[in-house]
Amino acid sequence: MQNTEERFIEIEMAISNLERIVDDLNDVIIKQGKDIAFLQKQNHYLTEAIRNATNTVKPQDQETPPPHY
Repeated sequence: MQNTEERFIEIEMAISNLERIVDDLNDVIIKQGKDIAFLQKQNHYLTEAIRNATNTVKPQDQETPPPHY
């Protein structure tokens, strides 16, 4: 009888540890999701900035020379 009770206690401890690990992993997944969302927004912003920058650059033959020429 004692052996069965000890096994139950060990199983309960193992389940408790697994629950803690799952909670920790869930926290990591949530943080990574937020990080990914931030990086996607930043990537979109930078892509738009580059796209806009290339539209504002004139070809070299249309550029005005600097004042020291």
